[in-house]
Amino acid sequence: MHDNQRNKGIIKTSIIGILANLLLSVCKVVIGLFSRSIAIVLDAVNNISDAASSIITIIGTKLAGKAPDKKHPFGYGRIEYLSAMIISLIILYAGITSLVESIKKIITPQQPDYSLLSLIIIAIGVFVKIVLGLYVKAKGKTYNSMSLENSGKDALLDSIISASTLVAAIIFMIFGISLEAWLGAIISVLIIKSGCEMLIETLSEILGERAEASLVIDIKKTIKSFENVYGAYDLVLNNYGPDSFNGSVHIEIPDTYTAEQIDNLARNIQLEVYNKHKVLLTAIGVYAFNTKSTKAIEIRNNIAEIVKKYENVLQFHGFYDDEVTKTLRFDLVISFDSKDRQKDFENVVAEVQAAYPDYKILAAIDIDYSEVAKAES
Repeated sequence: MHDNQRNKGIIKTSIIGILANLLLSVCKVVIGLFSRSIAIVLDAVNNISDAASSIITIIGTKLAGKAPDKKHPFGYGRIEYLSAMIISLIILYAGITSLVESIKKIITPQQPDYSLLSLIIIAIGVFVKIVLGLYVKAKGKTYNSMSLENSGKDALLDSIISASTLVAAIIFMIFGISLEAWLGAIISVLIIKSGCEMLIETLSEILGERAEASLVIDIKKTIKSFENVYGAYDLVLNNYGPDSFNGSVHIEIPDTYTAEQIDNLARNIQLEVYNKHKVLLTAIGVYAFNTKSTKAIEIRNNIAEIVKKYENVLQFHGFYDDEVTKTLRFDLVISFDSKDRQKDFENVVAEVQAAYPDYKILAAIDIDYSEVAKAES
């Protein structure tokens, strides 16, 4: 999806959210004041905070769309994560404020005074919030916008709040029992919980999560579709905002390739990966593949059998037998599930060294950045 189209979609969705929330908040404030209902007034305040969240989403999207410059050569895409974090904090603040007000009303209760019209308007508000929440959340997934997804989740939570307020009002009108303040306290706790979960999720994105396995597999499949590319390894993707990746990879190619052939191949791979996946590969490293020696192939297969015995060794790649210097080179991908990754690595290297005492072993320990190494080996 084109960045301009994505931004327009996010802004359009946010504007719809702003208008809907402002309309709901005005209606609920009027009803809440006339019926002396703290739950309805708090619900109205929550709608205003939702409108503010949508405004922040628009501002964040606009700023994230700024072109790269000297100070930020990778662009401003990560601002979207910051705007999502601010929305999470607004939700958290709204929950804490609601809890404080609800506790005050539990200590000093106030009898509400509902009318049939107020209940009808609240019921309409519940319906609107459900539709709005589903719509915004779906658009958030479509445009890969965490800010929109958070706003959508918040709107769905609001529909539960409004529905609870409606139930409390009906109970009061039938039985004369006011549960508003207690209900408000329970709802506030749910809002706080939701805000914390959204904040943790957003912070995780800012810290940097591994890329989706499906994207990694597709990129590697594209790379390996080129002639004489025997493998694609060590793919590292750096996220600079939603749908904005650059990274690096190692490719395994014949040891007969010239510098000119490698240069042409690397450029073609970069172009194809960007066109297909919108991922910019800023660096492509090379592993040479033995093509002149049957002995090298035999050694490679033997080491592969040794590696299979170690559960936490997900993959071995980048193998090369340098018969001139009597050196064996390879990388080992060790799982994060290993209790001692270094020890597992040393055990494999020691066994390979024992099998080939005449060789010098130059091995490196690798990280499985995409959690697909085991499936590829």
